[in-house]
Amino acid sequence: MEFAWDENKRKANLRNHGIDFVGIEELFEGETVTILDDRFDYGEQRFVTFGTIEGRVVAVAHTETDDTIRVISVRKATRNEETSYYKKIRD
Repeated sequence: MEFAWDENKRKANLRNHGIDFVGIEELFEGETVTILDDRFDYGEQRFVTFGTIEGRVVAVAHTETDDTIRVISVRKATRNEETSYYKKIRD
């Protein structure tokens, strides 16, 4: 699987959330929980994947094609999201 992103979004995400897209592969190599993000009509199918980077649970908004994950944003998971993530990977 390849990873792609818009460089301006990567820089903005780093500024706003303190998390870089570079190295996001680490999250997808571990235990993850993915949900469909259907809150809005984005004009494309979007997902949010929860997993860990450097020991903290984060949420990655992304799209997928057959061979590429396009990262939209990465942020620290909320307390409720973190609790839900650990519950789901234990079940």
